[in-house]
Amino acid sequence: MRFSLGSSLLLLSSAAAYTPESTAQTDAVAARSFDTLSRAVANGSLKKELATRNVSQECTLANAAVRKEYADLSDAEKTDYIDAVRCLMTKPSITPPEVVPGARTRYDDFVATHMNLTRSVHMTGNFLSWHRYFLHSFETALRDECGYKGYQPYWNWVKSSADPINSPYMDGSPTSQGGNGVYAPHKCTPFVGNSTLCIPQGQGGGCVESGPYGANGVITANISATSPTFLPEGGVPVGPMFSYSPRCLKRDISPWMTSQWLTDNHTMELFASPSHDIALFQDILQIDQKQGPICVHSAGHFTWNGDPGGDVYNSPNDPMFWLLHGNVDRIWWMWQNLAPVERAFQIAGTRTMGNSPPSANATLDDMLEMGFNGEPSPLREHVSTVGGPYCYIYA
Repeated sequence: MRFSLGSSLLLLSSAAAYTPESTAQTDAVAARSFDTLSRAVANGSLKKELATRNVSQECTLANAAVRKEYADLSDAEKTDYIDAVRCLMTKPSITPPEVVPGARTRYDDFVATHMNLTRSVHMTGNFLSWHRYFLHSFETALRDECGYKGYQPYWNWVKSSADPINSPYMDGSPTSQGGNGVYAPHKCTPFVGNSTLCIPQGQGGGCVESGPYGANGVITANISATSPTFLPEGGVPVGPMFSYSPRCLKRDISPWMTSQWLTDNHTMELFASPSHDIALFQDILQIDQKQGPICVHSAGHFTWNGDPGGDVYNSPNDPMFWLLHGNVDRIWWMWQNLAPVERAFQIAGTRTMGNSPPSANATLDDMLEMGFNGEPSPLREHVSTVGGPYCYIYA
């Protein structure tokens, strides 16, 4: 994409003007959660509770890994993370081609797993635990296969709620996760699961050509679209499922979305209930018609929407997916640790997306599948970030 000198200076001036929004309310919840977790670990009450379901807890807060907010990382730390993600994008796939013909890279292996399990890991009793395991598997691949020394960062969406386009997450700089799409004429973006809601068109719509990923900044999605949102004229070709259909990543970043649903006040609604009700927490977190069609999880994905970010199946192909779900996991971590013993094993929901088709309730003994990225593991092993295979906290 070519800019005049005047356009370049305007962009630099705009980026320099970015000011993060206050996170004071949710920061206070995070601090309270950490204090409560610290006491439960120190006095052994959490370890005792986890042991009732044969979940070990060898982790201490002194040796726990620390997952950090992406904007708080140094440029060197951001570059290390980006280099590791790029590494996965260049390593060959380990998924057999007869299973997923479109998979070309290790990164594609994670996209394929998410696609294959979408209808059994969203709006389900295992949504939070499965995505915790998914994120952990991705982090493990970054560290074990690509030499990454850090841990999975997260996107505190509150910070960029007023100005996502110029934020350090999506401003198109070399240390961002890619910028907006180039402008392409398009209509509003249909919101998944709601035929009457359309996100107003923004400044993008076309290919992402700025940022650190891919040749000349252009990120490539290899596996065919499944349920895309349609941005430019002509839309996005769909299927066959798992086939090879290389195309650029498209975005239309939406301040309209972030300024309404990703604010500090709106995020605080997740912690408003005085009860220990995981079902209510999940309903507010996820798409649920009782709470309205847009919630913080879906608003996060539709901040950039487009293809494949707005495709519920293929969404991990947008690198922002991992930062978004880092914060989803952090929000669950905060909610859990307001009462770590009482909330340790709380789950709610069935085994199918929105209980369609109707299915049995999820249980702690259900096995979480990870495709070719990890071994099947019982849900109960994934309920605590300091129990089972985990030993990390959030800063």
